[in-house]
Order: sequence, then structure tokens, then C-alpha cells
Amino acid sequence: MKVKKMVEIKNKDGEVLMVVAPGFMSEKRAHRRGAREPAGVTDLVVSVDLRGVDLRGADLRGADLCGANLLGANLRGADLCGADLYGANLLGADLYGADLRSADLRSADLRSANLRSAYLRGADLYGADLYGADLRCLRE
Repeated sequence: MKVKKMVEIKNKDGEVLMVVAPGFMSEKRAHRRGAREPAGVTDLVVSVDLRGVDLRGADLRGADLCGANLLGANLRGADLCGADLYGANLLGADLYGADLRSADLRSADLRSANLRSAYLRGADLYGADLYGADLRCLRE
């Protein structure tokens, strides 16, 4: 399998916290889908604390962020189209204008998240907690 691009997620000091490779599945994601990972493919999304990380405008299309802790993260204008955010902690996250089309947000914690002007067409929000989330001006 050829990887088109790797996305490094860094903290404010420029330290790499994790690497996301679109198209790869974490063990949790593969298990949920009843699949096994191909030989030689490792779990690239690890349990890392991404609270408050600044990912403004990041290209995270198709990223596997299943169960990620993104509490208070800045994801303004980020491209999360088709991303797997199943069970992710997005409490208080800023997703203003983010592209979440076809994203898997099932069981995600989106309480008090800013989803104003976000694109949500085709996103799966089954079981997501949206209490107190700003859902004004959602876009198609």
C-alpha cells in the first residue's frame, strides 16, 4: 500500500506528538469493522494527549483519530473529510468552519464544541454528545 502523505501533529514547541497516515486503520478501528490489519502495518495512531493542540487548517482527510483526546483543540478550518473520530474527545474543541463531511463522529464527545459554519453533510453523529455545542450556520 502506497502512502500519499504523512501528517505530523506537533505541539506549540514543534515537538511531534503523532503521525497520521491517511488510509491506515488503527487496531480499534479495524476491530470495530471486523477487519484485520495487513501484515506489516502498525497502529500509527497511538494514545497521545492532544489536548489544546493547534491544528488550524490542517489537512487530516481520512485520518484515523479513533478515540483521540482532542479536548480544547483548535481545529478551525481543518479538513477532516472522511476522518474517523469514533469516540474521540472533542470537548470544547474549536471546529469553526471545519470540513467534517462523511466523518465518523459516532460516540464522540462534542460538548461545548464550536461547530459554527462547519460542513457536516454525510457525517455520522450517532451517539455523539452535542450538549452545549454551537451549531449555528452549519454548511452543506
